[in-house]
Amino acid sequence: MSRQFPIFLDISNKKIYVYGAGKIASRRVMTLLDFSPCLTVVAPQASPKIREASEAGMLRWVCEKYETGTVPKDAFMVLAATDDSAVNEAVWRECKDKGIPVNVCSDRSLCDFQFPGIALKGDLVVGINAGGADHRLAREWTDRIRKEVERDGYDDQAEKAQNDSKAQENGSGDQDG
Repeated sequence: MSRQFPIFLDISNKKIYVYGAGKIASRRVMTLLDFSPCLTVVAPQASPKIREASEAGMLRWVCEKYETGTVPKDAFMVLAATDDSAVNEAVWRECKDKGIPVNVCSDRSLCDFQFPGIALKGDLVVGINAGGADHRLAREWTDRIRKEVERDGYDDQAEKAQNDSKAQENGSGDQDG
């Protein structure tokens, strides 16, 4: 598989559907909640995290199994993350027919995009990907970068950069020299 280009999209008002609500789906849903309030999870059962998020109004949980033909045509993207590879493939096939980008957790060859590890603090978003081949490597780097972002005092740096930008706009130049 060739390398994929990292791209950052505004998904804040995009309809995102996740089929499945187990361990992998839950982890991805919790990450997506930092970026999109338009999240629907379709699964007959859900992890405690997804149930809690649904009860808090953070997402919509449709408590039913996937049925062929039920992926909405207006979905922006779909994650097929059930524990049944045949169901994931059926979701993939429907998304392909409807022109909807899809990520299939059980088969990276069916993915239109890969789900990155995320390090997030304030406006800083770092996405980590190892080409879908080495999840352990991606997880290790994501954890390392998260720790660095937390330790580094990013908030102070963001404020300084904003002040430097204002100073340059006002013609006073670089404050550092």
